[in-house]
Amino acid sequence: MKFQIREFVGGQEISPAVQLGEKAVIDPGVILGYVPSRSEDHSLSIGSGARIRCGTVIYGGSRIGCNLETGHHVVIREQNLVGDNLCIWSNSIIDYGCKIGNNVRIHNNVYVTQFTVIEDDAFLGPGVSLANDIHPGCPDALECMRGPIIKKGAQIGVNSSVLPRVVIGEYALIGAGSVVTRDIPPRAVACGNPARVVGSIEDLVCTTGLRDKPYGNLMGRVEDAYTVR
Repeated sequence: MKFQIREFVGGQEISPAVQLGEKAVIDPGVILGYVPSRSEDHSLSIGSGARIRCGTVIYGGSRIGCNLETGHHVVIREQNLVGDNLCIWSNSIIDYGCKIGNNVRIHNNVYVTQFTVIEDDAFLGPGVSLANDIHPGCPDALECMRGPIIKKGAQIGVNSSVLPRVVIGEYALIGAGSVVTRDIPPRAVACGNPARVVGSIEDLVCTTGLRDKPYGNLMGRVEDAYTVR
């Protein structure tokens, strides 16, 4: 990937520690390469085609692919590895040490906790919160801290919470306002507090009449399932 140093809109200079791909559109009031206090790696790379809106702060020490698009007041911390085509909207935060795949969409007011894994094509609705600490305040909390794993194509509904170490299976659907306390199988539909499996995406019927099955395009893609713990 070819990088070149560019200037912000408004004449602000980008730090030499930032590698910014071609055709980037950067608003005034963006901070790229904010120096992290907990990491010695202050370099930041962002692929081509970025669209970064005002108020966004991206720390040094992360690697982000092509076509990043942010809303306003987004924070992306250090030590993150992010694929192509991430869309992350206003007031959302990706904490440090996360791995995020391609074509991930993160809506407004979302918190992605440290040490989370989000695979390709996943979607996190507005107000989703992910947790990583199973025993807050424990002296060994840092040793066992781990965020959820959101598998390929999973969809997390508005204002849902996903607890530490939980695995959301491929193409699973989590209903709005759910609290997910245990693993959810692939293609399952789960909702409630605590979230319980109530069906599968194959069972869903489109209520708008636009199509028979809202996830009919996914049928047959996921063959391997795992048992809910």
